[in-house]
Amino acid sequence: MDTDDLSTEAYNGILFEAEKLTHDLTLHYGVLSGDCKNETEYIDKVEKLTREIIKAEDWELDDLFWGNPPDKENLEFTCKKILENIEQIKSITIEKRKFDF
Repeated sequence: MDTDDLSTEAYNGILFEAEKLTHDLTLHYGVLSGDCKNETEYIDKVEKLTREIIKAEDWELDDLFWGNPPDKENLEFTCKKILENIEQIKSITIEKRKFDF
């Protein structure tokens, strides 16, 4: 699937939120969509990656962000916000989410 296939809720809650911090985080979340069959699988993978980012060591973050990691405090804040957004997205049935197509 592609990020264009995501509901407005998922796109805004994950990709738009990540972009507020750094485009590099958005890229990681965007790439995940290519390996997913549907939005539910995508959200599960984003949630897993986000939890891994929160627990990552400084050297892992340096690798993840190609030598230019964002401020760790801001990154943690953004990751927690994305996890909150995911919980809100999950509370909306797929039939009630808004899609552009």
